Amino acid sequence: MDFIDYYKILEVDKTASADNIKKAYRKLARKHHPDLNPKDKEAKNKFQQINEANEVLGNVEKRKKYDQFGEEWQHAEQFDKHKQQQQSQQSQYQNAQPFGGDGESDFSSFFEYMFGSAQKGSQTKFKGQDYEAELKLNLLDAMKTHKETINVNGKNIRITIPAGIENNQKIKLIGYGATGSNGGPSGDLYITFNIAPHTDYKRLKNDLYATVNLDFYTALLGGETTIDTLTGKVKLKVNPETQQGTKLRLKGKGFPIYKKENEYGDLYITYQIVLPTKLNQKQKELFTEISKLN
Repeated sequence: MDFIDYYKILEVDKTASADNIKKAYRKLARKHHPDLNPKDKEAKNKFQQINEANEVLGNVEKRKKYDQFGEEWQHAEQFDKHKQQQQSQQSQYQNAQPFGGDGESDFSSFFEYMFGSAQKGSQTKFKGQDYEAELKLNLLDAMKTHKETINVNGKNIRITIPAGIENNQKIKLIGYGATGSNGGPSGDLYITFNIAPHTDYKRLKNDLYATVNLDFYTALLGGETTIDTLTGKVKLKVNPETQQGTKLRLKGKGFPIYKKENEYGDLYITYQIVLPTKLNQKQKELFTEISKLN
């Protein structure tokens, strides 16, 4: 019987949280329930696989064994017992065997013990260990597709980062982890992105938020003002009597949408009225006259 990847069945990553696994199971169970798919001959089989995957990945102990032993996870307890027996025997014959076996030989002897000599000449293949890494970017870097080099276990890996990557977003590079055992596949590399906050812009998903200073006279009488955005300067029309805290939405001037070319979020700006200072005598008199008119 072929090995079933429970993570693929539930359509989640190996790093998925317990809550995400639960959500994925509920969603797929509803979608593939045989009662809702009476004409689909594969629905029952798919539904059983989904339940089986959830039974393992939804249980902390079972998931731990599954992650460690893969398709042989159900034999984990037997392996531990066999390993303890080996260690006990090694301690009894310590003088004759000064060096104990390593984990790989334990695995090999265990599976020979479990499945007999038929395993000889065709050792079980094991996937290599997965690696975790963190890559720091600033907001301007995250706006554009570009290449970065990251060092993992002394090896330089050059990757292309798509525009619009989010803070704490994690991507998987298949086969960039540790080398597998007995000809098994290499592990994977999981990279978490840490994007430093910008001093002038706050990012929420694909939208940007900024506060823009507006001089008192333009706010009062109307006119134009030029503001900076992350993609260049933009000239805006200002209505007369614009109030403190007025908000504007600049469509398409926000952050690039991840893996969607030429699609952007919006930029929301809030006007902050800057009052005049160091008034001369004439200005004070004029403002006094205006105050009397009100």
